[in-house]
Amino acid sequence: MDQHIDHQELLDIATRVGVSLLQNGAEIYRVEDSIQRIVAAYGVKEVDVFAVPTTIIVTINPPGGKTLTKTKRIYSRSTDLDRIYRLNDLSFDIVEERPTFEEIEQRLKAIASQPVYPLPVQVFACALAAFGFTLFFGGNLMDAICSLTLGAAIRLIGYGMDLFHTNGFFINTISSAVTAFLAVFWVEIGVADHIDKMVIGAIMNLVPGVAITNSMRDIIAGDLLAGQAKLVEALFIATAIALGAGMVLSLHRLFF
Repeated sequence: MDQHIDHQELLDIATRVGVSLLQNGAEIYRVEDSIQRIVAAYGVKEVDVFAVPTTIIVTINPPGGKTLTKTKRIYSRSTDLDRIYRLNDLSFDIVEERPTFEEIEQRLKAIASQPVYPLPVQVFACALAAFGFTLFFGGNLMDAICSLTLGAAIRLIGYGMDLFHTNGFFINTISSAVTAFLAVFWVEIGVADHIDKMVIGAIMNLVPGVAITNSMRDIIAGDLLAGQAKLVEALFIATAIALGAGMVLSLHRLFF
């Protein structure tokens, strides 16, 4: 659509798309490529983007205008593949159709405000995942049934601690510790048989598989700094999981 281009607004909109992608777990190359394509679609060919998991810096040099730079700090990140899909579609539509900035703003707000699954559905999904993984790793049917409570506890603890903006390291530590405690409880009262199978099956809900995969993709794509940052973050999550479960299991072995 033909329109007078406000380059500052163009910079703001493109950066917002990149920030939204990054906050929802997109790969660094996808974030940088989306921003570059959006800016180029409105006639600005000189654009430099630097993105890491915690920061985005975008610089554009409009023809006949002064250089503009915008920096955004990312404070929270999660993994929402549906929003990444919608933001990716928005990026392609911007490149092909060049809508007005008001239309882009409305679509960004719609994506940001789309409803998430209600808590009962999230709890059920985590419980079902724990059930399935417990069977997958060699647990029997009673182990899997008991692991339903482990998976549900993980989501409830995460939801409750998120309300207080708790650090992710402590959320994973407490969640894995409670998971191990419940597994020990079910075995000690004679309902289940295998602590290890239940713990492994339940904590698969916490394993940062997407983060590890994205870090490898970023490193292979040449985004070494961003890839290493994501890899370190994933290793910290793994450490938190091991720390929480390890403390409970060590105490159980020591006293029982």
